[in-house]
Amino acid sequence: MSEQTTPGADVVAAEPPPSVDIGRSRTQRILSGSVGRNLGLVIALLLIIAVGVITSGDTFATWSNTLTILRQASIIGVVAIGMTFVIIGGGIDLSVGAVVGLASVVATLDITQRAGTGASWWIMIVVALVVGVAAGLVNGVVIAYGKVVAFMATLAMLVAARGLAEILAERRTLVIQNRQFITALNADLIGIDVLIWIFIVVAAAGWVLLNRTTFGRRTVAIGGNREASRLAGIDVKRHTMWLYALAGLTAGIAAVMILGRTTAGTSTHGQLWELDAIAAVVVGGTLLAGGRGTITGTVLGVLIFQTLSNVFVQNNLSSSVQAVAKGVIIVVAVLLQQRFSARSARE
Repeated sequence: MSEQTTPGADVVAAEPPPSVDIGRSRTQRILSGSVGRNLGLVIALLLIIAVGVITSGDTFATWSNTLTILRQASIIGVVAIGMTFVIIGGGIDLSVGAVVGLASVVATLDITQRAGTGASWWIMIVVALVVGVAAGLVNGVVIAYGKVVAFMATLAMLVAARGLAEILAERRTLVIQNRQFITALNADLIGIDVLIWIFIVVAAAGWVLLNRTTFGRRTVAIGGNREASRLAGIDVKRHTMWLYALAGLTAGIAAVMILGRTTAGTSTHGQLWELDAIAAVVVGGTLLAGGRGTITGTVLGVLIFQTLSNVFVQNNLSSSVQAVAKGVIIVVAVLLQQRFSARSARE
């Protein structure tokens, strides 16, 4: 390492290999990067669509069915966007589904609905978002400053949020009385549901936040190496806290969306959504260990699962078969992650 070199030697060492090798290495870099992974997801999605067209015929390949798939993907997709940030940052959040249930209940309590009568229906939305962010901040503070393992902290929030939702709702379904709220959340723009537009906006905002801001770069850095990030001057604890607040915010948005879709708040909303979100994020190429992931991959992961579920429904297959297929997909995705990680480490 300490050998002296002449300027001429530097130039020779810097000379590129033959052009064929350059093209090959560039292709390998592209295929092994996010572009290659997303291309694989697109191919997988197209194959599932092809199976749906072949097995279900005209009932699958319709604009109405496409909107149904997108509508079903939109709510869990919003949750998955927040989960993507948490996992890239090296964490995990098992409480997002329960937070959706809690936010939906608080937003439909009598006191909230009385405050949001008539044109003030937006108050219900604000309440749901505040509940989501508050729950996320509690998670973040406990994990970042209390130094509790993310798995245990968010598991505790899952249990507590679900229990609190049951207490507040008195184990009842709280029906929304405000017709303006229902109309607004069930409207459509240029023939596409508002829920789908919300998903598009959240996904676009998530992409910009991850790829075009300091917040996103710090998230990737922290997930890749927390200690190195701390030594580089990043406030790791504060950033971790805001990552969980972001996950809580997306859970609050999902609560608003499920309220618009079902017109009722209940403690059972969001059950097992945390598993669906994690599955979509992992299949989308985000490393469970943190430090790598894309919003585009997460969106494709959500679409893959929802399209696959739609194909199963179209062919009258049981939910048990769907669960087995989903489990196989998750295992394959994790195995591929480990293989690519090992290859990157060797290189």
